[in-house]
Amino acid sequence: MSETSSDFDYDLFTIGAGSGGVRASRVASAHGAKVAIAEEHRVGGTCVIRGCVPKKMLVYGAHFAEDLEDCRRFGWEIEGKRFDWKTLRDNVLDDVTRLEGAYTNTLENHDVEIFKQRATITGPNEITLGDGTKVTAKHILIATGAHPRMPECQGAEHAISSNEAFHLDELPKKIIIAGGGYIANEFAGIFNELGCDVHVVNRGDRLLRSYDEGVRDRLLQISTMKGIKFRFNTTFEYIKPCDDGGFFVKLSDCDEEKADLVMFAVGRIPNTKGLGLEAAGVELGDNGEVKVDRFSKTNVDHIYAVGDVTDRVQLTPVAIREGQAFADTLFGGGDPVAVDHSCIPSAVFSHPPIAAVGMTEGEAKNKLGSVKVYLSDFRPMKNVLAGRNERSLIKMICDASNDKIVGIHMIAPDAPEMMQAAAIAVKAGLTKADFDATTAIHPTMAEELVLMK
Repeated sequence: MSETSSDFDYDLFTIGAGSGGVRASRVASAHGAKVAIAEEHRVGGTCVIRGCVPKKMLVYGAHFAEDLEDCRRFGWEIEGKRFDWKTLRDNVLDDVTRLEGAYTNTLENHDVEIFKQRATITGPNEITLGDGTKVTAKHILIATGAHPRMPECQGAEHAISSNEAFHLDELPKKIIIAGGGYIANEFAGIFNELGCDVHVVNRGDRLLRSYDEGVRDRLLQISTMKGIKFRFNTTFEYIKPCDDGGFFVKLSDCDEEKADLVMFAVGRIPNTKGLGLEAAGVELGDNGEVKVDRFSKTNVDHIYAVGDVTDRVQLTPVAIREGQAFADTLFGGGDPVAVDHSCIPSAVFSHPPIAAVGMTEGEAKNKLGSVKVYLSDFRPMKNVLAGRNERSLIKMICDASNDKIVGIHMIAPDAPEMMQAAAIAVKAGLTKADFDATTAIHPTMAEELVLMK
């Protein structure tokens, strides 16, 4: 005889209260399931507590440095301006606390029971909480996210990750940031705008490998112009504390130097250690990720996983969609729902920001053979009047055989805001002719999308 929901304490037990886990839990509960969730840190997960949300607030705060400089050409004089890091830091952390409360209220309002402690799988359908309490669940969802990778070099323990960047007591005069991905470039921009001497060190030979070459080259050019120093094809040999504060840092291609802070932003590792997954028979990948099918199900019938812990696409909106699809599939009573992981738009909140959707020019040529590329390389109107020599780039990639737009890539002020709407068109399979037939909104940067020849 098969087990029914009444044989268990819960229909669903979720481990991890980040974006994916919270969405899955509240939707499952709305469908009538009895749901509990465990979180050993803070409700909200990486995005809300130590990721996208506080990072974007720091980006806003940092961008005032340029706005205050540019405003003089627009007739504004601001006397005695000064920046106080602790004011920005504390206001950001206060808002994080507010959001943590909002996420907690969402769960409680949907009758999801919250356990603020660690949970591990200790048997078939069995979870043991940090205080030793054992509970059972018909279905278990792993939504534990990921954590920053810290490389192995002598003295690596003296470096910080992005997690600690939000809590600094003071800004460093000089910071060395290791990494070439979006986190490294975003924090390089933030620290640079706030007056730090920023050095970005990358073991490879390029930034933002997954982004279009033209866009990432433009970011490197602009970032260098803003004073950020880049070093490629180099690795850390050691980090040693100095007696008078700061650190001696030795890189493979140069002499020892001194820095006030070293930050590693070299990728993220799924949080699967110590969860009891191996003992439960759950298959893990080479990076420790939980392996799942298109419906987020593991090789163990009652165990599922969503979000960064699966290492499919490590983006908050993707985790939310996976959580929603999981809950609808298991508890919604309709047909199974799978998330489409193709054509996902993304952004890098650098200075200026990057946004992209679809294939890069290189990917499109490899896959389609014949492509048409349209470019708009321009100086935004605001930059012209401000006297800021900073050009934007918008690139459209089309399949030459049918005019279909297969990729859009841009680096420009507010590029992510423009891209959200443009991504709908690319996802829907619209053509260059569809864009050409759309009247421009003038004067805007976004009008370049419908005016490219």
